[in-house]
Amino acid sequence: MFGKLSWEAVPFHEPIVMITIAMIALGGLALFAAITYFKKWTYLWSEWLTSVDHKKIGVMYIIVAMVMLLRGFADAIMMRTQLAMATEGSPGYLPPEHYDQIFTAHGVIMIIFMAMPFFTGLMNLAVPLQIGARDVAYPFLNSLSFWLLVSGVVLINLSLGVGEFAKTGWVAYPPLSGLQYSPGVGMDYYIWALQLSGLGTTLTGVNFLATVLKMRTPGMKLMDMPIFTWTCTWANVLIVASFPILTATLALLTLDRYMDFHIFTNELGGNPMMYVNLFWAWGHPEVYILILPAFGIFSEVISTFTGKRLFGHHSMVYASGATSILGFMVWLHHFFTMGSGASVNAFFGLATMLISIPTGVKLFNWLFTIYQGRLRFTSQVLWTLGFMVTFAIGGMTGVLLAIPGADFVLHNSLFVIAHFHNVIIGGAVFGYIAGFGFYFPKAFGFKLHEGWGKAAFWFWISGFFVAFMPLYALGFMGMTRRLNATTNPEWVPYLYVAMFGAVMIAVGIACQLIQLYVSVRD
Repeated sequence: MFGKLSWEAVPFHEPIVMITIAMIALGGLALFAAITYFKKWTYLWSEWLTSVDHKKIGVMYIIVAMVMLLRGFADAIMMRTQLAMATEGSPGYLPPEHYDQIFTAHGVIMIIFMAMPFFTGLMNLAVPLQIGARDVAYPFLNSLSFWLLVSGVVLINLSLGVGEFAKTGWVAYPPLSGLQYSPGVGMDYYIWALQLSGLGTTLTGVNFLATVLKMRTPGMKLMDMPIFTWTCTWANVLIVASFPILTATLALLTLDRYMDFHIFTNELGGNPMMYVNLFWAWGHPEVYILILPAFGIFSEVISTFTGKRLFGHHSMVYASGATSILGFMVWLHHFFTMGSGASVNAFFGLATMLISIPTGVKLFNWLFTIYQGRLRFTSQVLWTLGFMVTFAIGGMTGVLLAIPGADFVLHNSLFVIAHFHNVIIGGAVFGYIAGFGFYFPKAFGFKLHEGWGKAAFWFWISGFFVAFMPLYALGFMGMTRRLNATTNPEWVPYLYVAMFGAVMIAVGIACQLIQLYVSVRD
């Protein structure tokens, strides 16, 4: 029944893993017992698990995203703690092969299994309501997309206790991800988890494009659609255009691993750089898939809580479209240092700088909406204002990295890690948390507790700056990414500060969980 699977696949020699598995098992048993005791299995099955209602599917997407946020952030805390401990000859508490699995899982989970389902959940909740549709165009396909995501989630968490996860980093470049250097099952978990969830995401993109184009209420023209629907639509255009690239790339990598095709190898006609090109041809549009819906949320939040119409609705739509199109013309800035030549690097550097213009248009639209409005400082507005500051800093560091000469110095350093988190946390994650509070009453009929929401914001944003600003300095000081230990004593104080910032973010996440508990209880 289990094929080649044996007890040796379970990492009994890793106490951290075994304790985690035991805690998950106990939590699962407690949940199973509670559902059985209160006789809720029939209700769960008929009302939720088999539902094709877009609102319920949206709620389930957000629940999965919240659970994976906890898992992905646990990995982040473990990495920060390891780097703070593993200094000046100390090995730290994580073996190198375990650390490699953790930082691979962290990247994959946060991008594919936390941010993507969070945005998809909010889109499911709001978009059909905003365009006056009774549901999405293909409700069963919507449910199938969700369960494909859940299949990927199960695989990536199963790898924690049976076998291993990939040790390649979330980008899984060959030859490291090939059979020669990754002979274990870790890369197989990676490939199938991403393939299943990627297929679900592609189907979601098709579904929502059909919904928006064919199911708008009579009389609603495209330019009449609310801005959140528009930004989700641009994101879905990017999904339909880019996710098949990821599917094909992973299929080719699978052929390399399983059937010795040598597509991405250094010999027999293969070329590892082709994988890098294909991966980032998907990977950079993916960044805009994540950030565009957040832009829509911020627009609606600012408009609602200033009591004014959004300044420049049409310009916001066109700017989002320009961002989407330019997002497909910048992927090569991820490998400026790999010998493409000055003319190619110059083109992609200019395209990368150019993409900051439509983003700047959005920022000024929000500022002009606030101008002479009566802004109410709710928790959602705080997330938006925090985003505007944080994202502006991330954008400026991105323009710096867009200069090939500067990128030659900063490439593969912690400066790049700080920039990426500056944009994704300060942009996408802040937006989704704001959207969660903003659209929560639409799903459940009551508001979330404001006090705990504001506490979560202040811990999150303070923790973010404390955790990631030191990484900019460390990048300038020459510390590269993907290290599991350091030997330079000058780096140590910065690593301690970064670890403390991660703890502050953990407190912010705890405040969000308390906010949910208090709101539901009341």
